[in-house]
Amino acid sequence: MKRRLLHLLIALDQLLWVALTLGKGYPDETISAAAWRLERQGKLAGRLLRPLLDAIFAPLERDHCRLSYESELVRAQLPPSYTLDRSTP
Repeated sequence: MKRRLLHLLIALDQLLWVALTLGKGYPDETISAAAWRLERQGKLAGRLLRPLLDAIFAPLERDHCRLSYESELVRAQLPPSYTLDRSTP
């Protein structure tokens, strides 16, 4: 049940990000991952969002936005059936 709730929260987070950016945000990116990416790009939104989100999540996780971004890079949320098996034609 906890995993299902987490999936719903991530989906809502991703939807909110796309809605807040009026469709400009990546549809599979969380607000936290976007905040880290935007801060690295020197964007004001990232410089404002990243410290705020990291502070909110500090009791649960250190460096939340960086970890969220890294999770996106390795596609940690994909189910195993979505991995490419290049050995089969």
